[in-house]
Amino acid sequence: MAQPLMPHATASWLVDNTSLSFDQIAEFCGLHILEVQAIADDTAATKLTGRDPVRAHELTMDEIEKGQKDPNYVLKMLKGPEQVRRTKGPRYTPVSKRQDKPDGIAWILRNHPEISDGAIGKLIGTTRTTIAAIRDRSHWNIANIVPKDPVTLGLTSQRELDALVAKAAKAAGIEAQVDTRLEGDREALIEQLRAERTAAAREAEGHGDDAPAAPIEHTAETLFRTNNSN
Repeated sequence: MAQPLMPHATASWLVDNTSLSFDQIAEFCGLHILEVQAIADDTAATKLTGRDPVRAHELTMDEIEKGQKDPNYVLKMLKGPEQVRRTKGPRYTPVSKRQDKPDGIAWILRNHPEISDGAIGKLIGTTRTTIAAIRDRSHWNIANIVPKDPVTLGLTSQRELDALVAKAAKAAGIEAQVDTRLEGDREALIEQLRAERTAAAREAEGHGDDAPAAPIEHTAETLFRTNNSN
């Protein structure tokens, strides 16, 4: 269902200017009813200036009147806001993260030289000029640039980075590097689970003949001990 361009501001206007129920306003604006309640009680985090959905051609007065007469009526939007889609240019990065871009670029250049500048630019949202400056160390802030994983910095997702690495590796005819940072933790977890199962089996054996014996998972160590006892 289409929603108003500015849902919170629209909800504020509907609360102040109509007798629609909070449920109806929440449904129309795509908000939680508690958000509408907070707007009505002036306890919202930000004081909002109401936005008239009638003047914005998103709702008609006839719809509002229908809703005021019937609390169960679901308001129908006249037309949804035009969706603005970026078709050209680099990826948008929040201002708070833009200072981290050089670190992410440096990390990719160091760890994945097979990735083209164009692909890095699309992934991080930067220009070829910036990438070239970091590569040849002519960047104005090169002394403070420290290579850091762009996923950790929040500049991209692990899935996007892995897909790009695999694509670049295939084009270059090399084997893609596999991220093995978690292998040690995974092996430790497996060993811990095995130890817990073995301990549980031994505890079950000590309960007597009436208790059902739990299956014992043999390891190289237990097999070696058994063979020696024989």
